[in-house]
Amino acid sequence: MGGARTIELIVSILMLSVLFDDLVGADGHAHSFQHFHGPVTGDAEEVTWKDKHGHHDHDYVAHPHYEFSYGVEDHHTGDFHGQKEHRDGKEVIGEYTIKEPGGNVRTVKYRAGKDGFFAHVINSNGNNHEGGHHH
Repeated sequence: MGGARTIELIVSILMLSVLFDDLVGADGHAHSFQHFHGPVTGDAEEVTWKDKHGHHDHDYVAHPHYEFSYGVEDHHTGDFHGQKEHRDGKEVIGEYTIKEPGGNVRTVKYRAGKDGFFAHVINSNGNNHEGGHHH
């Protein structure tokens, strides 16, 4: 993923978290939170290449290093979900949680890196699933 695309993804996540903050009413029935730090460390380096049409394209890359978290707890609607993630270079570690309509709380803990993607699914009703290894 190019540096500009990574930044676009992070900006989108931040915009969603601001939207969640704006949706919280003054009646005290809901709570939301968001935190972000990143997206890169060190100096950016310009990378240039020719596309299949012979045009010169360029982008900027730097060492990806970020962390974010967000969540919503709405007692009025029953909407409870959140995510947290941190990345340092090619290693990503995170988890997300969602309360499903039937009351089950599903938490997925994941990590990804040079060895692939691994996920561990935990359900509050005891129906746990070990995630596989995916490339």
